[in-house]
Amino acid sequence: MTNAWAALALTRKMTNADGEWFNSAEEIATSAIHPLEEANLRFAMGKYCDDVNNFARAFQNFKRGNDLLKAAAADYDRKERSHLIDQLIRVYSREAISNIGAAGSSSVKPVFVVGMPRSGTSLAEQIIASHPGAYGTGELDFWNSPALKEAGITQGILSEPARLGVAEEYLRILERFSKSASRVINKAPVNSDFLGLIYSVFPNARVIYMQRDPIDTCLSCYFQHFLTGINFAFDLSDLVHYYREHQRIMAHWRAVLPPGFILDVPYEELVVDQETWSRKMLDFVGLEWDARVLEFHTSQRQVTTASAWQVRQKVYKSSVARWRNYESFIGPLKSLGK
Repeated sequence: MTNAWAALALTRKMTNADGEWFNSAEEIATSAIHPLEEANLRFAMGKYCDDVNNFARAFQNFKRGNDLLKAAAADYDRKERSHLIDQLIRVYSREAISNIGAAGSSSVKPVFVVGMPRSGTSLAEQIIASHPGAYGTGELDFWNSPALKEAGITQGILSEPARLGVAEEYLRILERFSKSASRVINKAPVNSDFLGLIYSVFPNARVIYMQRDPIDTCLSCYFQHFLTGINFAFDLSDLVHYYREHQRIMAHWRAVLPPGFILDVPYEELVVDQETWSRKMLDFVGLEWDARVLEFHTSQRQVTTASAWQVRQKVYKSSVARWRNYESFIGPLKSLGK
C-alpha cells in the first residue's frame, strides 16, 4: 500500500489539485511504518513539493528520505573510493595503454554512454537506441563485475588471452540482447571508471560522455530514490567527494586514451539543440542519420532505470539550473560551481 501510494507521484507532474494525495502521504509517513517505506514516501513527497514549487518543503522531505537511506546503508568510504581511482590511474597510464598491443576485439558494436548518475545518460541512450540500427541494454552490469575485479583489473593490464576472453563474453551478451543491431549501447554510469579496461578490450568501441552542470547533477542524485548500494548519494558532502573523484578519473581518460574514443556531450546543449547533438552522436558511433531519433520519446523500448518517466517526455529544459531553487539548502554542493 505504502509503495503504491508513493508511486502515484512518480508517474506524472503533480499539481496543487493533488493536495489530498500529499496530506495522506504525510499521514502515512508519520505513522509506524518501516524506515525504508517512509524513505520511499519522502522522496515521492519531495517530488510533489518540487512540482508545486514549494522548494523548502521539498528539500525537507528529500533530506529526510536520504537520512533514512543513509542509516540503512553501509557508510560511503571516501578513502576506498580515492584509492580505487589512484589504482586505475596508475595501471592505465599513457605508457601502459600505448604498449597494449593486440586488441581483445576489433568490433565496433559496443557503445558506452557514461557520466555521473542523473547527468543525461538515459536521454542519450534513448536517442541513439531509437535508431533502427541500434539497441539499448540499459545499465548492463559487466565491467565492474567481481569476476573482472578478481582478474586483477586494478593491478595491471589484462593479458592478451584474458582480453580476448572478456571480448568474446561481452559480445555474446550483446548478441543475446540483439542479433540484428550493429551498435549496442550500455549506459551504466559506473563504466566511467573502467574506460581504460574497455579500451584495452574494444579499442574500436565508442564512448559518449554526458556532462551536466555539477550542482544540478549532484542535486538530482540527492533527489533520486536510489538503492542503498549507491551510498554516496545520501549525503551532500559525500556527493561532492564522489563527483570530484569522477572528474579526476575522466580527466585521466581524456589525457591517456586516443582522440576519437570519447565524445563529450553537454546535457544543457543537447536539450537546447537536440538535432545537432543527435547528429553528432550518431556520426560518432558510425550510424547514418535517421530522423526517428528526434521522436525518441515515442519509442516503445522498455526503460527500467531511474529516468524511465523522463525519457518518455519530449526534451525539456526545466532541469537546467534547477539548483538555484535550492541554493539556500545545498551548502556543500555550491563548491562544485567554483
